Amino acid sequence: MMLSQEATHHRRFSSCLACAALHSFNFVHILLLILFLLCGSSAIALAQERESPDDVVRVRTDLVTVPAFVTDAHGRRIAGLTQSDFAVRDNGRPLTLSYFAVGTEHVALAFALDASGSIRQVIAQQRSTALELFSRFGHNSRVAVIHFGEKPTLDVPFTTDAAQAQSAFNAHTPSNQHTAIFDAAAYAVRAFAATGSNPTERRILILISDGLDTASTIRAPEVINAARLLGVSIYVIHLPLYAPHDGELAARPASKGFRDLAEQTGGRYFVVGDAKTALDPHAVPDLAPVFKAIEEDLQGQYMLGYYPDETARTTTSHRIEINLTSPRGRKFHVQQLRQEYELKK
Repeated sequence: MMLSQEATHHRRFSSCLACAALHSFNFVHILLLILFLLCGSSAIALAQERESPDDVVRVRTDLVTVPAFVTDAHGRRIAGLTQSDFAVRDNGRPLTLSYFAVGTEHVALAFALDASGSIRQVIAQQRSTALELFSRFGHNSRVAVIHFGEKPTLDVPFTTDAAQAQSAFNAHTPSNQHTAIFDAAAYAVRAFAATGSNPTERRILILISDGLDTASTIRAPEVINAARLLGVSIYVIHLPLYAPHDGELAARPASKGFRDLAEQTGGRYFVVGDAKTALDPHAVPDLAPVFKAIEEDLQGQYMLGYYPDETARTTTSHRIEINLTSPRGRKFHVQQLRQEYELKK
């Protein structure tokens, strides 16, 4: 009888131990499960952070951007300004700047190259110098190459591959007796619009020609208006042709409006060569100083951006006004490369 009671007591004690062990196992299991979930959440958060690097900038499509530069009383560019130095008004109402960039971190660069015989040779010899300029821009920048005679040809659509552009400088474009400079410039401006690029992208067209337009159906004012609307600045490199005049060689004047393409779109106008080099068949005009001047000019420019507020969205046509806020800004002048835009409803 005592043995039976002792056995019963032993079974009860063993059962209690089993329950305690099971209880301890469940507690440890639950604790490990909680720790696993916490670690998993941290890993997911860390992975999400790695998938969103700091250098990724997301821009809404309704961002309004205005390329601009600032000059002093002598026309010299003013660098070193910050976002707080600028104030923007949209139809007279002040708005807050949401985007600000300096220089050439994001550029779309197009070359429009005259296919005339002598000009084509100069351009081919300067291709490395020209594309050295492109290498100075940010890694997200793009380049395109267009040749033109009577008709323009897009040899290389916008690409980040500079090697493609370099080979295009040697592209064979049949030359003829007619040259349509303004048609080609208009074609190049439309090429920017066709890319649907980021609104923060700075758009630059470098036009190299002898300045003699003999075939265009489009006039310079039309090109200028289109360039302004799309924020395209045109830099003109004029390689003039020379002809006898009053017993000496003189540069043939460029077609009306050729220089205006640069001066009225925020670009610059350069004349390369002289009568002496025109007489030397072996002379090669050096365009390196010109491309260096373009690079420095672009580095002194600013890209300002803002989002229209709800009040601004009630109006379709908008006029932009950019001013300087600091007292020293009274001595400077802001040159906007975009003055107006149409807001789609």
